[in-house]
Amino acid sequence: MGKLSGLRHLFMTLFLHNFASFMVIPAITDVTMAALCPGRDECSLAIYISGFQQAIIGLGSFVMMPLVGNLSDKYGRKALLTVPITLTIFPLAILAYSRTRSFFYAYYILKILTAMFCEGSVHCLSLAYVADNVPEGRRASAFGILSGIGSCAFVCGTLSTRFLSTASTFQVSTAMAMLSAVYMRVFLPDSIINDNLSTPIISEGKSDDVANQNEEPGKKMQVFKTMLSMEDMLALLKSSNLADVGLHASLLYYLKARFHFNKDQFADLMVITGVAGTISQLLLMPILAPALGEERLLSVGLFFSSAHMIFYSIAWSFWVPYAAAMFSLFYVFSQPCIRSIVSKQIGPCEQLCSCPKERHFISPVSVLCASGLPR
Repeated sequence: MGKLSGLRHLFMTLFLHNFASFMVIPAITDVTMAALCPGRDECSLAIYISGFQQAIIGLGSFVMMPLVGNLSDKYGRKALLTVPITLTIFPLAILAYSRTRSFFYAYYILKILTAMFCEGSVHCLSLAYVADNVPEGRRASAFGILSGIGSCAFVCGTLSTRFLSTASTFQVSTAMAMLSAVYMRVFLPDSIINDNLSTPIISEGKSDDVANQNEEPGKKMQVFKTMLSMEDMLALLKSSNLADVGLHASLLYYLKARFHFNKDQFADLMVITGVAGTISQLLLMPILAPALGEERLLSVGLFFSSAHMIFYSIAWSFWVPYAAAMFSLFYVFSQPCIRSIVSKQIGPCEQLCSCPKERHFISPVSVLCASGLPR
């Protein structure tokens, strides 16, 4: 447990950031509907612009993740974590101030611009931070704990929304986002990597020596040459879990139109999902991963993920979504297993970005974070 205890500041940073991000999810549907279609439970415009937002953010993230990976290799994980954690504050602050139509559109545009860099990059950089500091044989458990921390933040954030007004929800979220940025800058050390795990990242006191070793005279890291080609993008999009992403993008609007759910019902539903996922990832995953292996757990997770989507699509009564939410006890296995499998297939210095000593230019882990897989 020594290696895992050394990640406590990363876990706290991720918890605070996810708490701020997740607690607004139950409220944003009502805010969008009130701004665009006041007094109505059905609004095609809200669904269309939300879908457009998700598509642009997804494509932007898909392009940015390999670039983020390369920049973190050059400047360090902590420096790159600072950017998305800080940028997350500004869209939340807009809705904390006002939720009228004009402020909503300002939030909408700023959210698209910032989320193209922020969406998934915090979690992706956190995964690489864990991979830097945890031996290969224990990564599945570590990734499961990291996902469990996210689930804990999901539960706490959505549960707090249940007892707050809409205005207070965005104000508290903004304050927590600011706290996460301050905590990360003060307490989180940059990756201190075991030589047996990967090549060192530039660190304080040794940056000049490392730079001289890694950069030949007259040659600099070609960050922008590592971007994915169009052919790579199309191939990855075809193999991505777009169905799951599409479900999450439209689910809340479907439940509001079908069963007249509001912020409180959304929060209740998400708390059930989060509690089940947290129990699974923090208690079951560390036990089952070494015993059964990632491949078998991945099969179990994918099966229940499919069943989860099917039950939502045929929901005939208001209690069916609550029952389907319990499937998160098992479908949360899929993401930590996929990440562990990918992490073991690549070299130590490729966990997030390219290795300057070798000719590897595409980061499988960073692409995985941006290829349609939910964070």
